[in-house]
Amino acid sequence: MKRIAMAIAIWLALSPPLQPQSAKQEQREACMYACMLERPDADIQRQEVITLEKETAHAIQLKDATFFRRVYSDGFSGVLSRGETVDRASFIAAVQSPDVTYESFTVSDLKVKLYRDIAVVSGTWSVRAVLKGQRASSQMRILHVYSYGGDGYHLISAQATLLPPYAEQPL
Repeated sequence: MKRIAMAIAIWLALSPPLQPQSAKQEQREACMYACMLERPDADIQRQEVITLEKETAHAIQLKDATFFRRVYSDGFSGVLSRGETVDRASFIAAVQSPDVTYESFTVSDLKVKLYRDIAVVSGTWSVRAVLKGQRASSQMRILHVYSYGGDGYHLISAQATLLPPYAEQPL
C-alpha cells in the first residue's frame, strides 16, 4: 500500500500542472507558430515596398495627407534632409506647406532588403520644386524602414540626406 501511495505521489510531482498555461508560454507558442507559417514570397514583398515608395513620391507631389496617415505608422520617426526630426503629423505639415509647389518628385535606385517582418529601403529622391517663389532642384538619398503587419507595410522610420550641390529644401 505504501508503494502505491509513493508511486502516486511521485507521478503527481512529475506530471505537468493541471492549471492553464502561463502568458509567457502562450506568447512563446504564438511566436513559434508565426515562425512556422509560410512566409509571403520575397519578390512580392519587395514589389509591394517599391510600389509604396513610388506612391510616396506621388503623394508628396500631390500633398496627399490621407496617404501618409494610412502608410506612415502612428509612431513614425524621421529626419528630414535639413536635419529636422519629425513625427507623422509634422511630416505631413512639411509636405503640405504652402511655401512649396512640387513640379516633379521621382524616386529611383531603390534597393530593398527584407528581414522577417522588416523591410529596409534605400534609394534616391529627385525633386524639382518652387520654394518660396524660387525654383529649386535637388537629390536626396533616403533610408526607410517598414514594418509588416496584418494590414500590410507601414513606414516606421525614415532618414533623408541631401546630395551636393546643397540648396534649401522643404523635406
